[in-house]
Amino acid sequence: MIFEALSCVTEDVNEHLRNKLRISENKVILSGIANQDGSLAMKDENKLIATLVNIENDTTGQSNRVGSASKTLAHVAPDININLYVLFSAYFSSNNYPESLRFLSFLIAYFHNKSVFNRSNTPGLDDRIEKLIFKMENLKVEGLSNMWTMLGAKYMPSVMYKMRMLTFDDSIVKEYRPEVAGVSYNNKV
Repeated sequence: MIFEALSCVTEDVNEHLRNKLRISENKVILSGIANQDGSLAMKDENKLIATLVNIENDTTGQSNRVGSASKTLAHVAPDININLYVLFSAYFSSNNYPESLRFLSFLIAYFHNKSVFNRSNTPGLDDRIEKLIFKMENLKVEGLSNMWTMLGAKYMPSVMYKMRMLTFDDSIVKEYRPEVAGVSYNNKV
């Protein structure tokens, strides 16, 4: 579901840029920045690279009890809610540096105007995803340096967004327990 969410968002941004700028090429590519051998993963210049840099567990709203019509309680694995940290880096040739800043500005304006993705405003969103919320993250210089070192690449103009929240719920039933007569889980004692 991570791939589906990120590919849908990059396609949506690309469609917006194609319409706004009257261009035919995709400017946002979903890719890593560096290969394991240290070489750059991107071969095409003059693109914005969307890279997943962190996955965070979000423990809000988890439950593991589901009632059923047959008066049986299913004990299922709790939902896993995750937030994704996505780095958008401007990979432009050195003589095209001003253009890299221009495209980062387009991207920031895009997420400012469309920070929530749902099925009504993003028809291509996977049916398993209710909504995605984008919020710009601030990194201090030390954190930025550590991140680029971790990525194994030289710094590029970039912006990071926290994408909330993907819910993984495969409803894997671990066991069924019959409901105890007279016990209500909705009432507080």
